[in-house]
Amino acid sequence: MSSAQSLTDAEVPQVWQSLGLPGLADVHVHFLPPGMLAKVWRYFDDAERHYGMAWPVQYRDDERQRIDTLHTLGVRHFPTLCYPHKPGMATWLNDWCADFAAEHPDAVHSATFFPEPGAALYVGEALERGARIFKAHVQVGQFDPRDELLDEVWGLLSEAGVPVVVHCGSGPIPGAHTGPAPIGAVLRRHPSLAAVIAHCGMPEYAEHLELARTYRNVRLDTTMVGTPYIERVAPLPAEVLDAYRSLADKIVLGTDFPNIPYSYATQIQSLVDWGFGDDWLRQVLWHNGAELLGIGT
Repeated sequence: MSSAQSLTDAEVPQVWQSLGLPGLADVHVHFLPPGMLAKVWRYFDDAERHYGMAWPVQYRDDERQRIDTLHTLGVRHFPTLCYPHKPGMATWLNDWCADFAAEHPDAVHSATFFPEPGAALYVGEALERGARIFKAHVQVGQFDPRDELLDEVWGLLSEAGVPVVVHCGSGPIPGAHTGPAPIGAVLRRHPSLAAVIAHCGMPEYAEHLELARTYRNVRLDTTMVGTPYIERVAPLPAEVLDAYRSLADKIVLGTDFPNIPYSYATQIQSLVDWGFGDDWLRQVLWHNGAELLGIGT
């Protein structure tokens, strides 16, 4: 299916059905407490000031409609991926995520953390409660992942084998501790950490690709990568894209739903347009994410 055909959301199920898949396994989906989500949407409303480009959120619907949209697309299970931007937020966000997962069987129990005293304690508690995926946002949180307050946290996650989606790249705007060096130092200390590098580490694609090559449990999620929206400002280098062809086991579907400035189908279309074949798409659209999220067929 070529880009000229402009895949629509209604046609997305045709893609995974034609591949013989049970659906899509998307590891980068956000459900947030209503007040927090409203603030995120207001931030994107002012994106031209922040990023120099508009960011019209496409799925600005109520919670029930957003869940229904995912089901219609074929996303059978999804994380919530809340993240704090200051101390004192993580524990109540973890409580909210646990309650959300208990209320919605298709939601994968998610959790988060921040470099603060007691972080290892509440991360351990979240793991005991059944958290199956964590989120860390270095750019929004403006923290150094090498902070000694997080060392035990990374160790707990590494030992548990629970994945953590880490926004560590310098896109869409750089932070004091973004880029491959800080997270690379964490991985050197915790080489078995199941880190999922959000946005393939955009715009430092090549450097984060090397981390995925170096560390067995590091993956790259596709969120926004290769879409026309991002290609304008952070194009994927041809040599990196070519490398992705042979790394089907390292690439996992991510989208940033619902906070994306284009249709969900746009992300799927971009991956199809890479032309890496059906086996590659099966790995990326379902098998890798299903393994990370601990979901079956």
